[in-house]
Amino acid sequence: MSLGFEQAGFDVVAAVEIDPVHAAAHAYNFPNCEVVPRSVSDLSGADIRRAAKLGDHKVDVVFGGAPCQGFSLIGQRAMDDPRNELVRDFVRLVAELQADYFVFENVKGLTVGKHKKFLSELIDEFAAVGYDVKMPWSVLNASSYGVPQDRRRLFLLGARKDIELPDYPEPTTRQSGKDENSELPFGPTCKDALGDLPDADEFEELLGSDEVVTDRWGDPSLYAQELRCLANDAWHFGYKRSWNPMPLTASLRTNHTDISRRRFGETEQGTVEPISRFFKLHEGGVSNTLRAGTDSARGAFTSPRPIHYSLPRCITVREMARLHGFPDWFRFHETKWHGARQIGNAVPPPLARAVASGILRAIGLKPRCPRKTLDMGDPTLLRMDMSQASRFWGVKVPIGKRDRKSGAKKRKQQEIEASRLEFRGEHGQAAE
Repeated sequence: MSLGFEQAGFDVVAAVEIDPVHAAAHAYNFPNCEVVPRSVSDLSGADIRRAAKLGDHKVDVVFGGAPCQGFSLIGQRAMDDPRNELVRDFVRLVAELQADYFVFENVKGLTVGKHKKFLSELIDEFAAVGYDVKMPWSVLNASSYGVPQDRRRLFLLGARKDIELPDYPEPTTRQSGKDENSELPFGPTCKDALGDLPDADEFEELLGSDEVVTDRWGDPSLYAQELRCLANDAWHFGYKRSWNPMPLTASLRTNHTDISRRRFGETEQGTVEPISRFFKLHEGGVSNTLRAGTDSARGAFTSPRPIHYSLPRCITVREMARLHGFPDWFRFHETKWHGARQIGNAVPPPLARAVASGILRAIGLKPRCPRKTLDMGDPTLLRMDMSQASRFWGVKVPIGKRDRKSGAKKRKQQEIEASRLEFRGEHGQAAE
């Protein structure tokens, strides 16, 4: 969201992130933005103003996506469920900062079944503090905004009751094979996104590091040209970064077994590999929804990454980033677990840019390209574990440590079970 809003023409001056590791990655990529590594539950609008040195300056927009987890209480308001306090804190901070506009993003599940009650109550909460919501609310698919990923998310756009409401952005692209009657151009495909990237498996260095300097780059598609920043307009209305485009980054390799590689290679594009249940990308289609996996409090398991459309392996974090719309200068934590979570939890930047552009139109402002080029942050910020990042920010570790041993055991057991099932299948025995 920060990157999309910056690319649309906003200056993002403050970001709140309770996870110290993710806060560090944000600080690396946005050196002009003040990161507040705290929970919003004990944070006030005045605290944010002080941290960002805003003084009495007007806040144009507050954007974010608070977790929504409590929907099971019968006969009570869903907003009164204590598990939804972070949502109420989002509403509170919008009001305390006296923002003109807000953007609230969340899972599309809030729009169906019993969850609709929660959504209705949330809109009433905003009304109670002086904000209208653009109705009807909208579920936006990233693939409709130039992202090679089928990813649907709910957006609520709101404004103070005395100013004009923004509009939801109109789609700009469509998926191949869908919306045949549409005149919109086809959006980028998986091959457009990944076809020019060097194969991580060709570099021994990537077994122990997430980056390597290489000249083995292929011919980029128009989509890849933008993410490689090969043209000035690739930066949109955001700040250019001083960066070295030669290293292949965020590409720590995964050691798949020979059995797994054979299964991955035999799986048809656009289908699910039957034993691992991993989806294999189709070179002419878009990715399935990229997910974050669980945090350390729930076992710290990396969500399954899809299989590359032409290589017998799961995609790297950098390949995930390409499918999400992140440019190559944007960096993530060096581990696959943290890096995948940072992408899977993020709004694709082109989608965020489309939403933010609608806010700008409502304000009546025309963005300008900034002249300043920003230096990236200290690379150490991308290598800190949870304890190191907590010490860096001067905060307590907010969540439990990653259980590396249990995670490794689970992955090993999955490999054993997969091999056992395959052995039975090859010998004509029914798999349980």
